[in-house]
Amino acid sequence: MKNKNIFYFFVVIAFLIVIFFLLSSVWRKQDLLKDTLSPQNNIQYVKIAGVTLKVELATTPQAQEQGLSGRNGLKENGGMLFIFNTAGKYPFWMKDMNFPIDIIWIAGEDSNDLRVVYIKKNASPESYPETFVSGVDARYVLEVISSFSEKNNLKVGDKVEFLSS
Repeated sequence: MKNKNIFYFFVVIAFLIVIFFLLSSVWRKQDLLKDTLSPQNNIQYVKIAGVTLKVELATTPQAQEQGLSGRNGLKENGGMLFIFNTAGKYPFWMKDMNFPIDIIWIAGEDSNDLRVVYIKKNASPESYPETFVSGVDARYVLEVISSFSEKNNLKVGDKVEFLSS
C-alpha cells in the first residue's frame, strides 16, 4: 500500500510540473503577443512640423545599432524612428553613415504629449566618432534628411504625433 501511495504522489507531482510548464508557455506567448500588438509597433508615420513622414521602426538593440548605417540616402518624406523601452539619454553617432541627417529627440510617455526636446542639425558622417545626445531624457529619436529641421522651422517644444495609417 505504501508503494502505491508513493507512486500516486509522484504522478501528481509530475502532472503539476507539466501543467506549470504548459501555463508558463501560454504566459510567454501572451507577453509576445502584447509586444507585437503594442501601439508603438503599429506606428507607420510621424507628423512633425506639419509634415507627415513615413518611418521605419528601430525597436531592437540590433536595429538601433544599425540605424541608417550603410545606406546611400533617405527619402525626403521618410525617416527612422528609434523606440526605447524607457526615457533616457541616448547617444547617437554617425558610424558607417554615407549622408548627413538631422537627429531629433522626442520625449513624452503619453502619445498626446510628445514633444521635441533636442535637435542635432546636419550631423555629418565626418563627425564620427563624436556622439550626439540630448540633455533631456527622451524615449524616441527620429532620424530624417539633413536640413529637414531648417526647412520646416522645427524647434524644441514642437508637438509630435505618431500615426498608424
